[in-house]
Amino acid sequence: MIRPFLFFYSLALLGAFVVPNVHAADQPNILVILADDMGYGDIQALNPESKIPTPHLNKLAGGGATFTDAHSGSAVCTPTRYGLLTGRYCWRTRLKSGVLFPPNDRPLIANDRVTIAKFLKSHGYRTAIVGKWHLGIGWARNENGKVDFDAPFTDGPIEKGFDQFFGIAASLDMVPYVFLRDHQAVAKTTKTQQALGFPKYIRKGPKDPAFDPGDCLDLLAKQAGTFIKESAKADDGAPFFLYLPLTASHKPVWPHQRFVGKTKLGPYGDFVHQVDHTVGVVLQALEESGAADNTLVIYTSDNGSFMFRRRDGEKHHLANENDQGFRPQDHQANFHFRGTKADVWEGGHRVPFLVRWPKGGIKPGTTSDRVTCLTDILATVAEAVDQPLPEGAGEDSFSFLAEARGGKAAQTRPGVINHSAAGFFAIRRGPWKLILASGSGGRQKPRGKSFEKPYHLFHLGKDPSETKNLINESPDIAADLEKEFLSLAKGDHVRKK
Repeated sequence: MIRPFLFFYSLALLGAFVVPNVHAADQPNILVILADDMGYGDIQALNPESKIPTPHLNKLAGGGATFTDAHSGSAVCTPTRYGLLTGRYCWRTRLKSGVLFPPNDRPLIANDRVTIAKFLKSHGYRTAIVGKWHLGIGWARNENGKVDFDAPFTDGPIEKGFDQFFGIAASLDMVPYVFLRDHQAVAKTTKTQQALGFPKYIRKGPKDPAFDPGDCLDLLAKQAGTFIKESAKADDGAPFFLYLPLTASHKPVWPHQRFVGKTKLGPYGDFVHQVDHTVGVVLQALEESGAADNTLVIYTSDNGSFMFRRRDGEKHHLANENDQGFRPQDHQANFHFRGTKADVWEGGHRVPFLVRWPKGGIKPGTTSDRVTCLTDILATVAEAVDQPLPEGAGEDSFSFLAEARGGKAAQTRPGVINHSAAGFFAIRRGPWKLILASGSGGRQKPRGKSFEKPYHLFHLGKDPSETKNLINESPDIAADLEKEFLSLAKGDHVRKK
């Protein structure tokens, strides 16, 4: 049985931040929901041909702004999460490729780095994370140097600005298999989870005997709803920030039993349907709290789906649920975009991006084709609360609030840099995309090599599926994009910000 949150609100010094002694009741609440491995084509509002029911996400899209050209900071999860919370590309840190793996997952966010949580806490917000962290934890170790998951840990979400933490350390297929609260596991990991194959892919490791991956989404939704409702009725009137990084539809593809068979698209389709249901539960809690009108809601994903696009004649998911793929006529998890999670191709990082804030002037049915990155959330939040970011914070973050309101920002956003699992780079400017590599840098062949020519140049306005390499036909455009990439990578744009 998971104990309810014990809410407390600390008005204290936080690094260089001082919480102002002002009443913040007029400030918007902030709710950021981050799906795990949900593709652009998984949502019916973005892909009309999708057979997966997503009524709650469809309603969210219709009730606010839909960004059709939004990108995760990386094509895999840890670096995207770093970029979302800090407004800074993760490749500027020690993590140049791949993701963190517990237990050897030293915390990635420096304690003096501004995060959304630290920033909002400095302006009177109650802050919480419910869900998947995957940014490293300071695990306790015994006298032999072995990690002790049952002992209190340090240097986790609380040190990065969150008042409350309930969730899991990393992905749902990674140890330890136990829920964490603040600085402590909620139970002892006295059992061993055995390794399983796809779709319930999971690694062997220590486990709380009561931990059931099929219950995870329901528990997160319950905890999120409790935080929202308790915060909305708190006597101090403080606004809240809830960061809700869900654990699905990442492997293990483990929908709760009541969703099994609901979509006729196998476990993956059922799992995506359950993610939509989970979002609906949280948004219903927001409505019931009375805070929905003045809450900035952002829904997105940390990267594209891992589901491959199969050809006719190949095995496919509807015939064999153990296969990680669909035929296009059955489902396109990444819509018509090339590639999958981990790739520098569009399918690796083109993600759903839905924004709603009725009181903030975001009108239902708004659509924007602004090239946007999840690193932009920090600057957008700062503009929404009408407070400047501290000097040096969020160097890769540029507000999209004007576009969400149907307008255009006064400042043109610099090019968005895409990044693959293997550390390959691409840069977007307008319809043009230059891949500074000879392949995907991820899961799809050819994987290629970073900074190996010939590079790939695509005009996504005419060729969104990246089928025709224009590198030989438009060398001047490629040269300009490469120059801009090098400038952005060095940080020249920061001095102009």
